[in-house]
Amino acid sequence: MKPYRLNQLELNTALQKKAREMNQDKMHLKHLVSAPNRLSNYSAKGGGLFLDYSRQRLDDQTMQLLIDAADKLNLTAKFQQMSQGALINKTENRAVLHTATRSFSSTPIYVDGHDIMPDMQNVRNAVKTFCNRVHNGEIKGCTGKAFRHAVVVGIGGSYLGAEFISTALAAYANKAIRIHYLANVDIHNFGAVADAIDPETTLWIIISKSYTTAETTANKNQAIELMKDKGLEPSKHIVTVTSKGSPGDDPGDPVLATFYMYDFIGGRYSVTSAVGAAPLSIYLGNETFERFLKGAEQMDLHAAQAPAHANLPLIAALISVWNTDYLGYRHNAIIPYCSALQKLAPHIQQLNMESNGKGADIQGQMLDTPAGTVIFGEPGANAQHSFFQLAHQGQAFPIDFIGVLNPQYTQYQSCSKGVTNHQELWANMIAQAKVLAIGKDSEDKTRYFSGNRPSSTLVLDDLSPENVGRLLSFYEARTVFEGFAWGVNSFDQFGVELGKIAAADLRRQMADKNQDPDHYFEASDPIAKMYLEMLFEGKI
Repeated sequence: MKPYRLNQLELNTALQKKAREMNQDKMHLKHLVSAPNRLSNYSAKGGGLFLDYSRQRLDDQTMQLLIDAADKLNLTAKFQQMSQGALINKTENRAVLHTATRSFSSTPIYVDGHDIMPDMQNVRNAVKTFCNRVHNGEIKGCTGKAFRHAVVVGIGGSYLGAEFISTALAAYANKAIRIHYLANVDIHNFGAVADAIDPETTLWIIISKSYTTAETTANKNQAIELMKDKGLEPSKHIVTVTSKGSPGDDPGDPVLATFYMYDFIGGRYSVTSAVGAAPLSIYLGNETFERFLKGAEQMDLHAAQAPAHANLPLIAALISVWNTDYLGYRHNAIIPYCSALQKLAPHIQQLNMESNGKGADIQGQMLDTPAGTVIFGEPGANAQHSFFQLAHQGQAFPIDFIGVLNPQYTQYQSCSKGVTNHQELWANMIAQAKVLAIGKDSEDKTRYFSGNRPSSTLVLDDLSPENVGRLLSFYEARTVFEGFAWGVNSFDQFGVELGKIAAADLRRQMADKNQDPDHYFEASDPIAKMYLEMLFEGKI
C-alpha cells in the first residue's frame, strides 16, 4: 500500500536520526539562530502574512526532509482536492468544503452531482438581506423596538469561531447592537446573559445543525420562557441557523428567518458559513463580514497554490508534526501580543484538538502514538505573568507568537519609559522569543535558563477584517495539513459523541426523578449513583 502518513515514509528514519542530532550542544538554538542568513532562510511571506520560524529547532537538512515528506504525501494536492469537493471525510462519506463558504469564484464545485456554489451565494445573500433590514429598522422586535442585543445560542463550533472574530473586530462594530454568547448549559451562563440584555430589544440566534443538541436546546427553551415571562412573542425574536428540514426549519414553528448549514461544513470550520455570517453580519455589518471572507479566501488560495517551501500553513504544519512526533513536544501555545485576539486560542484549541486528536488513521489502523497536540494560550503580555515561568524553566513547549504591526487604536500615544504602549508590547514579544531560544547561563541554578525552547512568530500588518480572515484560514489550513501528514481524518469527531451517549442515560434517570421523587437511582454505576443522589439532595 502506498504510504499515506509521514511515519510510513522511508525518510521517517532520517527524521528520527535528525531528532537525535538536535540534542547535541552544537544544535542548540543559541547557535542555530546566530548562523548567517538564518532569518531570511527560515521565514516566508504569503497570503498577506509573515512567518518567522528561525527559532524552531531545525536545520536545512531537517527542513528539506519535511518538504520532501510533503511532496511524497501530496499534501498540497490533497488540499486542492478537498477544496474541489473530494469525499475526504471517509468515515462519514462527506466532502469538506468550508473553503467554499468564502469563495468568490464562479468555478462550480460539485457534491453528488450538484453545484453547491449557488447555494453558498444564496445563503450569503439571504443573511445580507436580513441584516440590512434589521439595521435599517425594517425588522424589529414584537413591541416595535429596534434590536440592540444579539444572543448567539450554540456550543462548540457554533460559537467559538464567531466569538473569536467578533472580539477581534469589535472596533468595527458600528451597528449599535451588542453581541452575547450563550454556549454553556450551566445556568450561570444564561443568568449572566439575561442580566445583560433587554429582552424587548434582543434577537436570539439559535445555531445547531441538527437542532437537537442538548445544551443548545436547553438554552433555547430558557430563552423562550424568558420571552414569554416578559409578554413577548418568541417567533418575532428568533433566527435559526440549521440544516434544511431540521426541527429548526419547521414552518409550523415560525421564526424571523432560517439560514441553512450543510453537512460538508464541520462545526469547527464553519465560521465563514451562515454560522458566523448571521451573528457577525448583525454585529459588524455585511461589508465588514465580506471583507473578512475575502481575507480568508486569499489564504485558502495561498495554501492550495504556493510551493511547499513558501507555503505558510504547510510549513507551520510540518514544523508542528516535527515538534510533536520527533522532538517529543506534546503542547503548543498560541500567544497573540494583541488583546483583541484573546479568543483566538480557544477557537484554535477546538479546531485543532477536535480535528487531529485521533487514535486511528484514515484506514482504521491504530496509531502507535495518538495524533494531536494540546493547544492552549493567552494574550501577551498577560501570559508572561501567568505561565511563562514554566515556559522558561519548566517543561518546554513550542509557542506561536503573533504580532500586529499597526493597532486598531492609534489615537493613544502617551509614553512610559520613553515608549508607547504598543511599542512596549512589541518589546516584550521580541524579547520573549529571543530569550526562550538562547537562554541564560548562571552558577545559581535557580537563575539558570536552558534556552533551546522553540517558537515561531506570525506577523500581521494590522487587524483589518481581511487580516483576521487570513489568520483564521492560516490556522484552518495548518490543521488540515497536519491531519494529512498524520494520516488521520481531521473532519469527524466521534470522541465528542461518546460522552453525549453516556449523558443521555443519566439525563433519563434525572427526568424520572423529577417526575417521581421516590424514584430509586440505578446502581449499575455506584459512582454515578452517588453523584446523582448528591445533586438531588443538594449537599455533600
